Amino acid sequence: MKLTLVFLNEDQMKLMVDNGFNRVSFGQQDFDEKVQTAVHRIQPYDITKGAVDLARKYGIKSINVDLIYGLPFQTFETFKKTLDMTLTLNPDRLAVFNYAHVPWLKKTMRKIDETTLPTPDVKLSILQYTIDFFENNGYKMIGMDHFAKPDDELFLAIDKGELHRNFQGYTTKGGADLIGIGITSIGEGVDYYAQNHKEMTPYEEAIDVGNLPFERGIVLNNDDQIRQFLIMELMSNFKLDIKRFESLYAITFKEYFAEEVIALQEFIEADLLTMNEEKIEVSATGTMLIRNIVMPFDAYMKSHTGNAKTFSKTV
Repeated sequence: MKLTLVFLNEDQMKLMVDNGFNRVSFGQQDFDEKVQTAVHRIQPYDITKGAVDLARKYGIKSINVDLIYGLPFQTFETFKKTLDMTLTLNPDRLAVFNYAHVPWLKKTMRKIDETTLPTPDVKLSILQYTIDFFENNGYKMIGMDHFAKPDDELFLAIDKGELHRNFQGYTTKGGADLIGIGITSIGEGVDYYAQNHKEMTPYEEAIDVGNLPFERGIVLNNDDQIRQFLIMELMSNFKLDIKRFESLYAITFKEYFAEEVIALQEFIEADLLTMNEEKIEVSATGTMLIRNIVMPFDAYMKSHTGNAKTFSKTV
């Protein structure tokens, strides 16, 4: 079981451990005071350090720290300091996400002065430094934005080809239903996605009358499931066993994805991936741009190409 926390005291920690929780994730985002003020998340180092120490005191087996790059007032130098401070916490796992600035979707983001956001070049430098930093300090990159110690189950899952990605990040629990609890939470099953209400009142009203608090959802058709498997496989393990994939879904890969194969040529020419009759394999450099590489396979993204504001930038 896993729980994401904002504040933590000893009574809460004891209650969770007594009820079976053994993993904790701390959403730190950044340690720089100016950045924290800009995003309205004041969380000094001492508070996070105390919470991490408390979790270890009560025997939590896996501690994750979330960081975000691309936030207002972040610079290459300030994020380096955040990484140094994070390392002193000795987390078992880390997630380093790219901030998606989508004020046309999230009204609260309209308060952010876009001129304070780091440029794509700075963000790319931060990402490259972050990868090198953690790999030079005993962590291995997992998927496209996670890091873990070599003995972590996430890292071991790569060798077995069992790494899976869901809305919470990477997991070894491929094929398991994901149940979203709380407002805005997203659940996932074999053939559906469902999102809970975004406001508390309708969420509570649904619960009160015995209904699931869903605001919207989508049932996946066969094509959706085929594309979902392919995209998740590349985003999780950076490779696709084409023959196994064809056998699973009774398709001929190059016929089913004729347009997509053509679109991949630019990535092949840029040495970001290799492709033959047996497999697709992403290069080390290509892993940094895996979102771009899988985009040709996203049927819904194709249908929105005329609306540039529908999706956030990948870098």
